[in-house]
Amino acid sequence: MTGPIAQRVIETSALTKHFGDVQALTGLDISVGDGVTGLVGANGAGKSTLIKILLGLLEPSSGTAQVLGFDIEHESAQIRQLVGYMPEHDCLPPDVSASDFIVHMGRMSGLPATVARERAADVLRHVGLDEERYRQMGGYSTGMKQRAKLAQALVHDPRLVFLDEPTNGLDPAARVDMLQLVQRIGRDFGIAVLVTSHLLGELERVSDHVIVLDGGHLLRSSATADFLHHTGGLLVEVLGGDAERDQLGERLALAGLTCRPRGQLVVIDPPPAHLAVLDLVRDTAADLGLGLVRMQPAQTHLEDVFLEGPGGEPSV
Repeated sequence: MTGPIAQRVIETSALTKHFGDVQALTGLDISVGDGVTGLVGANGAGKSTLIKILLGLLEPSSGTAQVLGFDIEHESAQIRQLVGYMPEHDCLPPDVSASDFIVHMGRMSGLPATVARERAADVLRHVGLDEERYRQMGGYSTGMKQRAKLAQALVHDPRLVFLDEPTNGLDPAARVDMLQLVQRIGRDFGIAVLVTSHLLGELERVSDHVIVLDGGHLLRSSATADFLHHTGGLLVEVLGGDAERDQLGERLALAGLTCRPRGQLVVIDPPPAHLAVLDLVRDTAADLGLGLVRMQPAQTHLEDVFLEGPGGEPSV
Protein backbone atom coordinates (compact mmCIF):
# COMPACT_ATOMS: atom_id res chain seq x y z
CA MET A 1 0.00 0.00 0.00
CA THR A 2 1.27 3.45 -0.81
CA GLY A 3 0.29 6.74 0.73
CA PRO A 4 1.22 10.36 0.43
CA ILE A 5 4.90 11.18 0.48
CA ALA A 6 5.82 12.71 3.85
CA GLN A 7 8.82 14.97 4.18
CA ARG A 8 8.85 14.10 7.87
CA VAL A 9 8.10 10.67 9.28
CA ILE A 10 6.23 12.04 12.32
CA GLU A 11 4.78 15.48 12.99
CA THR A 12 2.83 16.54 16.07
CA SER A 13 1.22 19.86 16.89
CA ALA A 14 0.15 20.80 20.43
CA LEU A 15 -0.41 17.11 21.16
CA THR A 16 -1.89 16.69 24.64
CA LYS A 17 -3.12 13.69 26.62
CA HIS A 18 -4.74 13.79 30.04
CA PHE A 19 -5.69 10.82 32.20
CA GLY A 20 -8.06 12.49 34.63
CA ASP A 21 -5.95 15.02 36.51
CA VAL A 22 -2.71 13.51 35.24
CA GLN A 23 -1.11 15.23 32.25
CA ALA A 24 0.80 12.56 30.32
CA LEU A 25 1.61 14.87 27.38
CA THR A 26 1.26 18.63 27.23
CA GLY A 27 1.35 20.71 24.04
CA LEU A 28 3.89 18.46 22.34
CA ASP A 29 5.37 19.76 19.08
CA ILE A 30 7.89 17.36 17.56
CA SER A 31 9.19 16.54 14.10
CA VAL A 32 10.88 13.21 13.30
CA GLY A 33 12.77 12.40 10.12
CA ASP A 34 14.47 9.31 8.68
CA GLY A 35 17.20 7.38 10.46
CA VAL A 36 17.21 6.53 14.15
CA THR A 37 15.47 8.93 16.53
CA GLY A 38 15.86 8.42 20.25
CA LEU A 39 12.93 9.32 22.50
CA VAL A 40 14.36 9.59 25.99
CA GLY A 41 13.12 10.50 29.42
CA ALA A 42 12.51 9.03 32.85
CA ASN A 43 9.79 6.45 33.43
CA GLY A 44 6.49 8.31 33.30
CA ALA A 45 7.79 11.00 30.95
CA GLY A 46 5.14 10.18 28.33
CA LYS A 47 7.14 8.07 25.87
CA SER A 48 4.84 5.04 25.69
CA THR A 49 1.76 7.27 25.70
CA LEU A 50 3.09 9.14 22.67
CA ILE A 51 3.71 5.93 20.73
CA LYS A 52 0.23 4.58 21.49
CA ILE A 53 -1.34 7.84 20.32
CA LEU A 54 0.67 7.76 17.10
CA LEU A 55 -0.52 4.19 16.48
CA GLY A 56 -4.14 5.15 17.05
CA LEU A 57 -4.37 3.00 20.19
CA LEU A 58 -5.09 6.05 22.37
CA GLU A 59 -6.99 9.18 21.47
CA PRO A 60 -5.29 12.49 22.28
CA SER A 61 -7.13 14.94 24.51
CA SER A 62 -6.26 17.68 22.02
CA GLY A 63 -3.79 18.50 19.28
CA THR A 64 -2.98 16.74 16.02
CA ALA A 65 -0.37 14.39 14.59
CA GLN A 66 0.61 12.78 11.32
CA VAL A 67 2.60 9.58 10.77
CA LEU A 68 4.03 8.95 7.30
CA GLY A 69 1.73 11.67 6.04
CA PHE A 70 -1.42 10.08 7.47
CA ASP A 71 -3.59 11.74 10.09
CA ILE A 72 -3.83 9.77 13.35
CA GLU A 73 -7.51 10.62 13.87
CA HIS A 74 -8.89 9.56 10.50
CA GLU A 75 -6.22 7.26 8.98
CA SER A 76 -4.90 5.16 11.86
CA ALA A 77 -5.57 1.91 9.96
CA GLN A 78 -3.30 3.03 7.13
CA ILE A 79 -0.64 4.00 9.66
CA ARG A 80 -0.67 0.57 11.32
CA GLN A 81 -0.22 -1.14 7.95
CA LEU A 82 3.02 0.75 7.38
CA VAL A 83 4.42 0.77 10.90
CA GLY A 84 6.02 -1.91 13.08
CA TYR A 85 5.62 -1.83 16.86
CA MET A 86 7.75 -3.52 19.51
CA PRO A 87 5.95 -3.08 22.84
CA GLU A 88 7.82 -2.65 26.10
CA HIS A 89 6.18 -5.51 27.98
CA ASP A 90 6.27 -9.22 27.21
CA CYS A 91 3.50 -10.21 24.80
CA LEU A 92 4.71 -13.55 23.41
CA PRO A 93 2.65 -16.78 23.55
CA PRO A 94 4.85 -19.21 25.51
CA ASP A 95 3.71 -22.41 23.75
CA VAL A 96 4.41 -21.16 20.21
CA SER A 97 7.72 -21.22 18.34
CA ALA A 98 9.26 -17.98 17.13
CA SER A 99 8.96 -19.17 13.53
CA ASP A 100 5.24 -19.87 13.79
CA PHE A 101 4.62 -16.62 15.67
CA ILE A 102 6.48 -14.42 13.18
CA VAL A 103 4.75 -16.11 10.24
CA HIS A 104 1.39 -15.52 11.94
CA MET A 105 2.21 -11.84 12.50
CA GLY A 106 3.24 -11.52 8.86
CA ARG A 107 -0.07 -13.04 7.74
CA MET A 108 -1.97 -10.65 10.01
CA SER A 109 -0.15 -7.79 8.28
CA GLY A 110 -1.47 -8.96 4.92
CA LEU A 111 1.42 -11.03 3.59
CA PRO A 112 0.60 -14.16 1.56
CA ALA A 113 1.54 -17.43 3.29
CA THR A 114 4.65 -18.11 1.21
CA VAL A 115 5.92 -14.55 1.53
CA ALA A 116 5.25 -14.56 5.28
CA ARG A 117 7.35 -17.71 5.72
CA GLU A 118 10.20 -16.25 3.67
CA ARG A 119 10.08 -12.95 5.52
CA ALA A 120 9.96 -14.72 8.89
CA ALA A 121 13.06 -16.75 8.07
CA ASP A 122 14.92 -13.65 6.90
CA VAL A 123 14.02 -11.45 9.85
CA LEU A 124 14.74 -14.15 12.46
CA ARG A 125 18.18 -14.55 10.92
CA HIS A 126 18.76 -10.79 11.05
CA VAL A 127 17.88 -10.58 14.76
CA GLY A 128 20.03 -13.58 15.66
CA LEU A 129 17.34 -16.22 16.31
CA ASP A 130 17.94 -18.42 13.27
CA GLU A 131 19.11 -21.45 15.28
CA GLU A 132 16.41 -21.03 17.94
CA ARG A 133 13.45 -20.29 15.68
CA TYR A 134 11.69 -23.63 16.22
CA ARG A 135 11.86 -23.54 20.04
CA GLN A 136 8.81 -22.55 22.03
CA MET A 137 9.23 -18.97 23.21
CA GLY A 138 8.28 -19.81 26.79
CA GLY A 139 11.79 -21.25 27.16
CA TYR A 140 13.53 -18.18 25.76
CA SER A 141 15.82 -15.95 27.79
CA THR A 142 14.88 -12.28 28.18
CA GLY A 143 17.29 -11.34 25.40
CA MET A 144 15.81 -13.89 23.02
CA LYS A 145 12.28 -12.69 23.80
CA GLN A 146 13.31 -9.12 23.01
CA ARG A 147 14.72 -10.29 19.68
CA ALA A 148 11.50 -12.14 18.88
CA LYS A 149 9.50 -9.01 19.67
CA LEU A 150 11.79 -7.06 17.35
CA ALA A 151 11.35 -9.65 14.59
CA GLN A 152 7.55 -9.40 14.65
CA ALA A 153 7.84 -5.62 14.31
CA LEU A 154 9.92 -6.04 11.15
CA VAL A 155 8.34 -9.00 9.38
CA HIS A 156 6.00 -6.98 7.13
CA ASP A 157 8.83 -4.68 5.93
CA PRO A 158 7.48 -1.49 7.54
CA ARG A 159 8.55 2.04 6.63
CA LEU A 160 8.76 3.01 10.31
CA VAL A 161 9.19 1.05 13.54
CA PHE A 162 8.40 2.07 17.10
CA LEU A 163 10.69 0.30 19.56
CA ASP A 164 9.52 0.82 23.14
CA GLU A 165 12.38 0.16 25.61
CA PRO A 166 14.01 -2.60 23.49
CA THR A 167 16.89 -3.03 25.98
CA ASN A 168 14.58 -3.47 28.99
CA GLY A 169 15.76 -6.32 31.25
CA LEU A 170 18.91 -7.05 29.25
CA ASP A 171 22.41 -7.48 30.66
CA PRO A 172 25.14 -5.08 29.43
CA ALA A 173 26.38 -7.34 26.62
CA ALA A 174 22.85 -8.01 25.37
CA ARG A 175 22.10 -4.26 25.52
CA VAL A 176 25.02 -3.57 23.20
CA ASP A 177 23.85 -6.26 20.77
CA MET A 178 20.29 -4.89 20.75
CA LEU A 179 21.46 -1.33 20.17
CA GLN A 180 23.60 -2.50 17.25
CA LEU A 181 20.50 -4.15 15.77
CA VAL A 182 18.56 -0.91 16.18
CA GLN A 183 21.33 0.98 14.41
CA ARG A 184 21.34 -1.52 11.52
CA ILE A 185 17.59 -1.18 11.07
CA GLY A 186 17.84 2.58 10.65
CA ARG A 187 21.05 2.82 8.66
CA ASP A 188 21.39 -0.44 6.72
CA PHE A 189 17.76 -1.46 6.21
CA GLY A 190 16.56 2.11 5.54
CA ILE A 191 13.65 1.84 7.98
CA ALA A 192 12.94 4.91 10.09
CA VAL A 193 13.18 4.13 13.81
CA LEU A 194 11.72 5.79 16.88
CA VAL A 195 13.32 4.07 19.87
CA THR A 196 12.58 4.87 23.51
CA SER A 197 14.78 4.47 26.56
CA HIS A 198 14.94 5.83 30.08
CA LEU A 199 18.70 5.14 30.06
CA LEU A 200 19.86 8.32 28.38
CA GLY A 201 23.42 7.30 27.63
CA GLU A 202 22.31 4.30 25.57
CA LEU A 203 20.96 6.35 22.70
CA GLU A 204 23.97 8.64 22.30
CA ARG A 205 25.75 5.97 20.27
CA VAL A 206 22.98 4.92 17.88
CA SER A 207 20.63 7.87 17.37
CA ASP A 208 20.83 10.47 14.62
CA HIS A 209 18.33 12.69 16.44
CA VAL A 210 17.21 12.82 20.07
CA ILE A 211 13.93 14.02 21.59
CA VAL A 212 13.96 14.51 25.36
CA LEU A 213 10.69 14.45 27.31
CA ASP A 214 10.31 15.44 30.93
CA GLY A 215 6.95 15.05 32.66
CA GLY A 216 5.08 15.08 29.36
CA HIS A 217 6.77 18.27 28.16
CA LEU A 218 9.28 18.60 25.35
CA LEU A 219 12.60 19.46 26.96
CA ARG A 220 14.73 19.46 23.82
CA SER A 221 14.83 18.07 20.28
CA SER A 222 17.91 18.21 18.09
CA ALA A 223 20.55 16.20 16.24
CA THR A 224 22.51 13.95 18.59
CA ALA A 225 25.74 15.71 17.67
CA ASP A 226 24.29 18.98 18.99
CA PHE A 227 23.97 17.43 22.44
CA LEU A 228 27.53 16.16 22.52
CA HIS A 229 30.29 18.73 22.40
CA HIS A 230 33.57 19.34 24.15
CA THR A 231 33.17 21.38 27.29
CA GLY A 232 36.79 22.36 27.82
CA GLY A 233 36.86 20.15 30.90
CA LEU A 234 38.60 16.86 31.56
CA LEU A 235 37.60 13.33 32.59
CA VAL A 236 40.06 11.39 34.76
CA GLU A 237 39.98 7.76 35.85
CA VAL A 238 42.28 6.10 38.36
CA LEU A 239 42.55 2.49 39.52
CA GLY A 240 40.40 1.54 42.46
CA GLY A 241 36.93 2.47 43.58
CA ASP A 242 35.05 5.44 44.99
CA ALA A 243 37.63 6.06 47.73
CA GLU A 244 40.49 6.47 45.28
CA ARG A 245 38.36 8.61 42.97
CA ASP A 246 37.36 10.89 45.84
CA GLN A 247 40.91 11.06 47.12
CA LEU A 248 42.11 12.39 43.78
CA GLY A 249 39.18 14.81 43.46
CA GLU A 250 39.74 16.27 46.92
CA ARG A 251 43.46 16.81 46.31
CA LEU A 252 42.80 18.44 42.92
CA ALA A 253 40.20 20.72 44.52
CA LEU A 254 42.82 21.88 47.03
CA ALA A 255 45.03 22.73 44.04
CA GLY A 256 42.36 25.07 42.63
CA LEU A 257 40.35 22.81 40.30
CA THR A 258 36.56 22.37 40.38
CA CYS A 259 35.84 18.63 40.47
CA ARG A 260 32.86 16.31 40.85
CA PRO A 261 32.34 12.55 40.54
CA ARG A 262 30.58 10.85 37.60
CA GLY A 263 30.50 7.11 38.15
CA GLN A 264 34.13 6.02 38.48
CA LEU A 265 35.41 9.23 36.89
CA VAL A 266 36.49 12.59 38.22
CA VAL A 267 35.03 15.39 36.10
CA ILE A 268 37.17 18.50 36.11
CA ASP A 269 35.54 21.74 34.98
CA PRO A 270 37.45 24.02 32.57
CA PRO A 271 40.51 25.04 34.59
CA PRO A 272 41.94 28.51 35.16
CA ALA A 273 44.23 29.51 32.32
CA HIS A 274 47.33 29.58 34.52
CA LEU A 275 47.06 25.90 35.53
CA ALA A 276 48.74 23.19 33.46
CA VAL A 277 45.94 20.77 34.29
CA LEU A 278 47.32 17.63 32.59
CA ASP A 279 50.63 17.92 34.43
CA LEU A 280 48.82 18.69 37.67
CA VAL A 281 46.59 15.61 37.42
CA ARG A 282 49.52 13.37 36.51
CA ASP A 283 51.69 14.63 39.36
CA THR A 284 48.85 14.51 41.90
CA ALA A 285 48.02 10.91 41.03
CA ALA A 286 51.69 9.99 41.33
CA ASP A 287 52.01 11.73 44.71
CA LEU A 288 48.99 9.81 46.01
CA GLY A 289 50.27 6.52 44.62
CA LEU A 290 47.21 6.13 42.39
CA GLY A 291 47.32 4.34 39.05
CA LEU A 292 46.23 6.73 36.30
CA VAL A 293 44.01 4.91 33.82
CA ARG A 294 43.03 7.71 31.43
CA MET A 295 42.55 11.43 30.88
CA GLN A 296 40.28 12.63 28.09
CA PRO A 297 38.36 15.76 27.08
CA ALA A 298 34.93 15.97 28.73
CA GLN A 299 31.80 16.05 26.60
CA THR A 300 28.26 16.94 27.46
CA HIS A 301 25.91 13.97 27.73
CA LEU A 302 22.18 13.52 27.41
CA GLU A 303 21.96 13.47 31.21
CA ASP A 304 23.21 17.06 31.19
CA VAL A 305 20.09 18.16 29.29
CA PHE A 306 18.07 17.74 32.47
CA LEU A 307 20.32 20.33 34.12
CA GLU A 308 19.36 22.82 31.40
CA GLY A 309 16.12 24.50 30.42
CA PRO A 310 14.30 23.95 27.12
CA GLY A 311 16.54 24.71 24.17
CA GLY A 312 19.70 24.16 26.18
CA GLU A 313 19.65 27.25 28.38
CA PRO A 314 20.82 26.65 31.94
CA SER A 315 17.94 26.31 34.38
CA VAL A 316 17.73 28.40 37.52
